[in-house]
Amino acid sequence: MYPSATKESAIAFTIPPQRIKPRRLRTGATIGIVAPASPFESDVFDQGVAILQTMGFETLPAQGISTRQGYLAGDDALRAAQLTAMWADERVDAVICARGGYGSLRILPLLNFQQLAARPMPFIGFSDICTLHQQFLFQAGLVTFHGPTVCSLAGADEQTRSAFFGTLTGDAPRQMIADAPRMIAPGRSQGVLTGGNLTTLCHLLGTAYAPSYDRCVLFIEDRGEAPYRIDRMLVQMKMAGCFSGLAGLILGTFKDCGSMDDIIHIIGDVFGELNIPVLAGFAAGHTERNLMLPFGVEVRLDADRGELTLLESPTLD
Repeated sequence: MYPSATKESAIAFTIPPQRIKPRRLRTGATIGIVAPASPFESDVFDQGVAILQTMGFETLPAQGISTRQGYLAGDDALRAAQLTAMWADERVDAVICARGGYGSLRILPLLNFQQLAARPMPFIGFSDICTLHQQFLFQAGLVTFHGPTVCSLAGADEQTRSAFFGTLTGDAPRQMIADAPRMIAPGRSQGVLTGGNLTTLCHLLGTAYAPSYDRCVLFIEDRGEAPYRIDRMLVQMKMAGCFSGLAGLILGTFKDCGSMDDIIHIIGDVFGELNIPVLAGFAAGHTERNLMLPFGVEVRLDADRGELTLLESPTLD
């Protein structure tokens, strides 16, 4: 039995009652590209840009996007300024991140998420970028998209690219079926979809940016973390009160994290007493198939049938 949350919660934000949806993209829309985390290899970046252009989008890389400062894509001020400037650029219809890695956490104090969300646009990325997804949603109520970065698009399969285009243009199906469904806990529930990379979410604890997942269907995935580390992060988040009132849990890929059987056993132990539906097997995360998940929309999870259904469109006409 794992310990429950303590009386003192480490949570700063809860899900806002009203969410803001961006407009769907049209052919010829301009997607701005920022690098809020780690630097990237230019050849892979160029391949991803070419894919976006093949889809019919224009692309606009941020000024200084190729800067390198060790494991960061430039200093904190530069990376934050890229995002702020891109959001203020009237030519830009959506913003995608060049890659993840590490660094988004460092720029949170330099960003005004309410100000950015006043001009709603699709924001896309995954891995370390989930730090920004959480703040856009919990601070400002903006619907964003967990999905490929520019660099990961270069190695993405056709289904990933199709889902990317369809979700942003409004043509994606509302029902998502787990690729390899494994029901960990049965049942159906409804809530607001959010989450992302487990390590990244855990690093928000103890900061002024930590969210509560009350009334949420939480998605988690990770890469390169041993099972005991997965266990440790989940237990820490549970003890901090992150999972109080959680509506449901879905698992994406856990690449290079040991046996999936071990991961599922850990999930069962940590979440078993919460009596919520838990479903593994969604093709989202650090693999060539990384299907788009809209964060901030109401969803219904049916663990028995292996289904996640969007109850509303993530974009406006």
